[in-house]
Parts: sequence; C-alpha cells; structure tokens
Amino acid sequence: MTPFLRKLIGMNWLLFVNMLALAVFGVIAIYSATYMREDSVAAEFWRKQANWVAVGLVAFMVTSLIDYHWIRWGALPMYLAGIVFLVLTKFIGSKVYGARSWLHIGPVNFQPAQLAVIAGIMVLALFLSQFREMHPMLRLVLCGVIVGAPCLLILLQPDLGEVIIWGPVLLALLFIGGIPVRYLVCIILIVVAFIPLAINLGLKPYQQERITAFINPDIDRQGSAWAINQSLIAIGSGGWAGKGFKAPNTQIELGFLPATAVHNDYIFSAIAEQWGFVGGIFLISAFGLLLLTCLFVAFFAGDRFGLLLVVGITALIFTHIFQNMGMTISMLPITGVPLPLISYSGSFVLMIMFGLGIVNSVWIHRRAAADLR
Repeated sequence: MTPFLRKLIGMNWLLFVNMLALAVFGVIAIYSATYMREDSVAAEFWRKQANWVAVGLVAFMVTSLIDYHWIRWGALPMYLAGIVFLVLTKFIGSKVYGARSWLHIGPVNFQPAQLAVIAGIMVLALFLSQFREMHPMLRLVLCGVIVGAPCLLILLQPDLGEVIIWGPVLLALLFIGGIPVRYLVCIILIVVAFIPLAINLGLKPYQQERITAFINPDIDRQGSAWAINQSLIAIGSGGWAGKGFKAPNTQIELGFLPATAVHNDYIFSAIAEQWGFVGGIFLISAFGLLLLTCLFVAFFAGDRFGLLLVVGITALIFTHIFQNMGMTISMLPITGVPLPLISYSGSFVLMIMFGLGIVNSVWIHRRAAADLR
C-alpha cells in the first residue's frame, strides 16, 4: 500500500462527511433564502457558494494529506501576508455595513481578517509549543503582540465581530499552552472592567445602537432594533416543523429579514423559519458532532503542536457558531459574524475547510508525530 493511499484511507471520515454535509446544506439554505429575489446578483449567491465549497474541498484534501508540520515554515509567511492584506484593506478595501473589511484582488473578493485569524492560530500554536520553558508573563506578552497587530488593524476597519472572535480563541490556546489559570482570570477581569469604557468611547455610533437594541429590543423597532425583532419573529413563526422549503409568505420572501444579510448573517433565522425547531436542532447537532470530532482529534494528537492547532481551530469554529446563532436569537449583540459552512461568505468557507484540513492532517499524522516526539 502506497503512503498516499494509506493516508487517504486513514482520514477521519466522520469529520469529512460531517463537514461536507454542512457545506451542502449551506448551499441549499442560501438558495432557499435568495431564490425569490429578482436581481441577478442574488440569484448567483448559491452558485458562487457551491464554487467556493468545491475549492474548499480541494484545499481540505491537500492540507489533510500533507504533514501538518509544514506549518512550522508556512505559518509566519501566512501571518505576514494577512497583515499586509489588512493594511491594503484599510486603504483600498470595499465597505460593507459600515466597515472597510473586504479586499478585491482580480476576480477574488475576500476578508483578510479571516486569513489573519487562521494564520494567527498557526503562529500562536507554533510559539506556545516551542517556548514552553519561557516565563509565563513573557509568553503572555508575546502572544499579546502576535494577536494585537491584526486586531488593531481589524478595529481600524472597524470590524468588531472579527475582533471579538480572537478572545475565546486566544484564551483556549493560552490555557492549553500552559499559561497559569490565575493569569487568564486576571485577563478576563481586566477585559470585563474595560467593556463599558470601550462601548462608550471605542465604538462607532451604529455599533452603539446595536448594543442598545440588544439590551432593549423594543427601543426602536423601526430602526436599530428592526433586524433583531424580525429575526425573532422568523424563528418563532417556524414553529416545530417549519413552513417548508421555499415556502411562500415567509419573513424571507416578504423582505422583513434584511435582504442584504439574510443569506449570511441571518441564515440561521431563515433556516429556523423554513425548517422549524426540528431543523434547527439537527443543524446544532451536526455542529456539535463536528466540534466533538475535532476535540477527539485533539485528544489523540501526536504532539503539543498538533494539539494546539486543533484546539485553536475548534475554538474558532465554536465562537463563530455561538456568536452567529446567539445574535439571531437576541442572546448576543449583532456583530455580523457568519455561520461556518452555512452562511454565504465565499472565502470564509475556504478558510474553515482549510482549517479542518489541518485538523484532519493532525489525525492522519498523529502516529508519526508521536514517534518524533
């Protein structure tokens, strides 16, 4: 048996099938949320998503079959490329929902912040695995520098949602990386103490309105609280089994859910309306299975580097899921974070599949990594 075939057979097929099922369902959900719109751009959303999924599958397979230790040489160049793209976005990027967060390079349109997060996880995993004997405070400071550079550039866009994503990811990596819990508790307390100051002095007016609408959804039902109230109505109207695939007279078809965001930020609202509580539970269960599979891979990782990579990517996916679903049911403020593998997000699907490819690579090469340890 050739090494290539051995790797192919040794893939984590549960991870692959689960990921593919979610991605295909995402294309179906995008189609059902946009098919009724007359503009040609909206009609192409599901096709574009399908193309990105196809590219993502290639990235997943290639990344899976290559030993994940290549990241030791590729992490820093990817991180620096992410920083360069973020700088370019500040000057020549496109504005979406008030944030200059998208960059056009030829036919490709993507968010550099998403590349920066994946690359940041790779650099942090490499650093925390290589410098375990360094004093915890110094390690903490250097991790802050690694995360601080892209976060500052993302804040300048400003894209608060992508900055918030860094918090749980960094805490998970620091915890697994051996930083004492007392340091992490201090960080959490400092962040909580600065939240009121950040809201009043650091946020744009439209971001402050989102916070206000989250605290009191009845304060401006026709303005800042419109989207969250319509999201709750859509989810509630779906009932137990939903109104059905491509059902007429829905919040989606009637345009009550924002047409510019129903296929990405509010895709869970659209799914809950059409597929009901049952569909929502199945989707959450599929995500739960994906996360548990990733944690299973982390448990059997061959070395600390692989463990940190998988934990970081798992934390990234979990935070996106929690934040996206949380904002659609008014558990969290609206931040414009996509739902992994489901929302129309193009390059984000590619980044998630690339990250899951790294997870799969850790699984495939776990024995070889253990032998080298």
